[in-house]
Amino acid sequence: MHNDIYEKIRANPKYQKLVSTRNSYGWIMTILMLIVYYGFIALIAFNKSFLAQPLGSTGVTTVGIPIGVGVILFTIIITGIYVRRANTEFDAIKEEIIREAK
Repeated sequence: MHNDIYEKIRANPKYQKLVSTRNSYGWIMTILMLIVYYGFIALIAFNKSFLAQPLGSTGVTTVGIPIGVGVILFTIIITGIYVRRANTEFDAIKEEIIREAK
């Protein structure tokens, strides 16, 4: 019985679309994160003087600190975006596919 449901799910065009959409969305988010992260690492490696510039007149912090915080915030934001889409759109489609298979 479980194999029948499994086969019905796999044969459902909505399932194929869900897998394709979820995979491409995951790759897009991954590529964005890699660009931001490795961009920051490249700045550290190749332009330390830019990151070491004092920020403001007091010189207490440098340009690198807010950029580093920005990388962390970007990670949190895109994770939230992915989770929101997964918990709404992807889960709704998944439930619909399961209902149709039963």
